[in-house]
Amino acid sequence: MANQYEKLVAQKARLKDKMDREDFKLRQSKYYENRQAHKARSRRLIQKGALLEKYFQADKLSVEQTEDLLKMFADYVNAHKPSKLKNDQPNS
Repeated sequence: MANQYEKLVAQKARLKDKMDREDFKLRQSKYYENRQAHKARSRRLIQKGALLEKYFQADKLSVEQTEDLLKMFADYVNAHKPSKLKNDQPNS
């Protein structure tokens, strides 16, 4: 009886270790996915900022001045945006 109990305790320990390893892998995977998403977002923001500076010649403007510039034209741009560039349209 004691031998069977020891086997069950050992099996429980092995299963707990396996669960801990799987939990670690899951957390590591989620961290990697989040990190990749963060990198992609950062890259996209940098690219868009570069385009803003290029086409609006805003490289000498402060962040506040750039925001004021964008606020001035936001309503017009959003009202005249082609339908293929609107966010509410499904991608083809």
